Amino acid sequence: MGRRGPALLAVLTVAALAVGCTSTKSGSDESTGDGKTKIGLVTKTDSNPYFVALRDAAKAEADKSGAELVALAGKFDGDNDGQVAAIENLVQQGAKTILVTPNNSTGILGAIKKARDKGVLVIALDTETDPQDAVDATIATDNTEAGRLQGQYVKAALAGQPARSILLDGTPGSTVSEQRHNGYVEAAAPEVLGTEATNGEQNKAQQATENLLQRATTVNSIYTLNEPAARGAYVALKAKGLADKVVIGSIDGSCDGVKAVQSGEIAVTVMQFPKKMAEQGVQAGVEFAKSGKKPSGFVKTETAVITDKPLAGIDSEDTAWGLENCWG
Repeated sequence: MGRRGPALLAVLTVAALAVGCTSTKSGSDESTGDGKTKIGLVTKTDSNPYFVALRDAAKAEADKSGAELVALAGKFDGDNDGQVAAIENLVQQGAKTILVTPNNSTGILGAIKKARDKGVLVIALDTETDPQDAVDATIATDNTEAGRLQGQYVKAALAGQPARSILLDGTPGSTVSEQRHNGYVEAAAPEVLGTEATNGEQNKAQQATENLLQRATTVNSIYTLNEPAARGAYVALKAKGLADKVVIGSIDGSCDGVKAVQSGEIAVTVMQFPKKMAEQGVQAGVEFAKSGKKPSGFVKTETAVITDKPLAGIDSEDTAWGLENCWG
């Protein structure tokens, strides 16, 4: 089934950034000693393939634009203190723009305010702050919509059966986890047979699924926060001889995740585009250094439903397209 390609949506997104700009006076110390604009990036971790892809895309865009990217990260998923220290470090280094993927949507607000009070442009990537206007702008996937798309597909794939679902969430208190969970529940309207936090890790998801299957004997669907969790669920189901009886949905769009859809381990994944988030964030930082213009509001990057079993009424792409557009 056809859908609007990423090139058109990228143009629309850049247009949205331009429309949402407000002009401010930029500081005189916005460049490094060699004249390059310094842009900081703070990711949740430096090992998760998603954030590696985001970081690499940001560096490539900075290099292309003649800027310097300084990339820092928390030590683990949920390391709020590490991210606070990274933001403070970048301010001391003279970064005039900081791009951040918050581990904790509220815990990082104090550090963000201090940075903005010093004239630093702060943009959230991937994950919103709470409140959203704690940063100058947010460039991210609409995670509620991503969960909703997963739920719509799973519900349709059950062909009239009511969804009886196990829900494999991420890190407790994570905004992304809550939004995706809520979107799935809204769309699939499942009977929830059990919910477990997995931190998005395959081993924890496998163990959680094994535990839940002991009592969730009528399960026909599994919601997963991300593809590592989906893979863990699949391993647990396969060991029980249930892999062909349960529809697994996921979100992310990594190359490994698309291959899991291709092999039939996962029925569907909702692809997101971290490279676009990073590129647009760096572009905004470079523009801020040149003109003082700031982006504002929420800028939604695209999503794409990836499956080799298209269903009526659901816009999707196959895994061949997915492998051409995946990350990681």
